[in-house]
Amino acid sequence: MTERMRVLLVVNGIGLWITAVLVGWMYMFMLLGEVVLFPIIPSLDIQIPGEARAWNMAHLEGVTNGLLLMGLAALSPLLALSESQNRLLFWSAVVTGWGFTLPAWVNALLGTRGLAFDGGPFSAGLANNIIYLSGWPAVIAVHVLFGLFLLGAIRRLRTLREADLATG
Repeated sequence: MTERMRVLLVVNGIGLWITAVLVGWMYMFMLLGEVVLFPIIPSLDIQIPGEARAWNMAHLEGVTNGLLLMGLAALSPLLALSESQNRLLFWSAVVTGWGFTLPAWVNALLGTRGLAFDGGPFSAGLANNIIYLSGWPAVIAVHVLFGLFLLGAIRRLRTLREADLATG
């Protein structure tokens, strides 16, 4: 993976962390039932919709996906992949990170789940169906991401084993 791609993964990871912080503030205000940061911000009667489980998930999606992207950036020099595979790995990581985090935030705001078309066991509606359909690129990307991650690591391990046998 090029250094530029690695740095872009770190930048996206930081962006996901910043998103997690913003979601975390909304989560806290939802739990409090008001926006308040005494003495900086007085109590404002602003109700943040949603439930704690959805806000928790949205917050943790940003944290964990940010870590995933930054971990991949750090570990990518250990992978043996072609240039096109590295590009696919990079883009699948970015799509995975943002594609799971942003819909979780919208789900928290709208009280939807986006886990099944027409809601499944949860409430149905247009918003749920849009979020469900918009999640498919991330669902596909995460499988590509981990497949390439594993492939690159196995290939690298094989080259190290061959080098050990040659010097052995």
